[in-house]
Amino acid sequence: MSSCTGPQDAKVVIVGSGFAGLAAAATLVKAGFEHVLVLEAKERIGGRVHTTKPFTENVIEVGANWIHGQKGNPLFKIAKEENMLSEGPSASKNMCLPRSVTPRDYFFKEDGKQVAKTAVDQVCLHFSKLTDKAFDDELERKHRKLTLGAYLDDAFGEFPLAATEDGQQVFEWCKRTECTDEACSSLYEVSASQISNYTALEGGFFNTLGPGGYRAVLDVLLKDLPSGTIQCSAPVKSIRWDLIRKGHCEEQRYPVQVVCDNGQSFEADHVIITVSLGVLKDKATAMFDPPLPKKKLSAIENLGFGVVDKIFLFFEKSFWPDDCAGVQMVWKEGPEDKDVYESLSEGDAWKKSWFKKITGFDTVARHPTALCGWITGREALYMENLQDSEIGDICVRLLRSFTGWSVPEVSKTLVSRWGSDSHVQGSYTFIPEGVDGVKAHKALASPLPPKDKCRGRKHLQLLFAGEATHVNFYTTTHGAYLTGVREAERLMSYYAD
Repeated sequence: MSSCTGPQDAKVVIVGSGFAGLAAAATLVKAGFEHVLVLEAKERIGGRVHTTKPFTENVIEVGANWIHGQKGNPLFKIAKEENMLSEGPSASKNMCLPRSVTPRDYFFKEDGKQVAKTAVDQVCLHFSKLTDKAFDDELERKHRKLTLGAYLDDAFGEFPLAATEDGQQVFEWCKRTECTDEACSSLYEVSASQISNYTALEGGFFNTLGPGGYRAVLDVLLKDLPSGTIQCSAPVKSIRWDLIRKGHCEEQRYPVQVVCDNGQSFEADHVIITVSLGVLKDKATAMFDPPLPKKKLSAIENLGFGVVDKIFLFFEKSFWPDDCAGVQMVWKEGPEDKDVYESLSEGDAWKKSWFKKITGFDTVARHPTALCGWITGREALYMENLQDSEIGDICVRLLRSFTGWSVPEVSKTLVSRWGSDSHVQGSYTFIPEGVDGVKAHKALASPLPPKDKCRGRKHLQLLFAGEATHVNFYTTTHGAYLTGVREAERLMSYYAD
């Protein structure tokens, strides 16, 4: 046992105030840990949860949007207990699963014609069946080694509608939409067999919380923390660990030292690192001294971390029919078409048509005159460099040419830029082709120094949490939350022994 006598003396520093960091902090404080400090790089808390009110007194979610599933979901439980789930007229649309198209989505082709509803429904339903096969680990042998894109192409080829132009184009739209679920640049870069590790919780998806949005769920965790627990605008520069060695001078009572960009430094018995995989990819080699073990570094390198961005368009008045839940754009040559993808793999030609990656524009809960466009991958990163006004103009042009409706100029825009946000550098994790996801998530999650090498040294100096460290719930807020609790409980049992 270390020189500390119990949890009340242990000094714990948590890096990051997203769901993982706040869940860890709240769990430790409730368990009687008295020296818990959360360091947050941004001037706001929440990480990839970012609830704002840019247009009206109603919230817009720039980041996390959904509560994914209900059964066994701790965030659903909190939201339900605190009466944060929005019932009301929009709830029926909001309870449908992502990936499922509502009867109120309008699909337009670039010539301005609408795709027949029956064709859309049949292709989307068949596409769901094919992706479910991958998620349920029921792929045929010949498909197991393929990328998700290649598997879907092969399996879809046997479907009667695949022979029609509309069928092919809606199928490409489905693949493009799946990219937003996977946070990838293309399904041709994602492993088909590995996504079966992802576990979907039962129960519908809530994509509208009450008027407080996702921030209200964070507030529930915040109210358990003593004031002063969180320091914002404190980006961490380096983490020196394993400072206690036999024969070292006595002053170094604490095994870990955390140094911030502004020169402040903090000593700790334990540091819980909850930064995004994107930040680890960028900074892990410079941030840790001694360096992280090879196994962990290669997990950081091998896992994918993609960009998903939203483009909010706010109009003075709505121009779409009341029963329209979204305008979906179907291209003749969309970026997820196999031949198009291959022809654009070299060079910069894809930049000219970056906007083809936008799947469409969905209506926005509580904002009757707003639409939200979704875009992923390298095209999203490219878009992040453009001015809001240019992005807004292009979107209005797209809406006009696809629908033929009279679309007014946009009055306000809000564009997320998760890829170029230096404290996040992306949106969420995916498993690229050829990577063993379970092994990588586990390597990322394992604490340091390794227990078997701890002889007389302090165990659990560095702990790792965040969505990328969860084998089954990566990409989700409940995954992040549960990993924060997991690491807090690891420390609790260390002090309970």
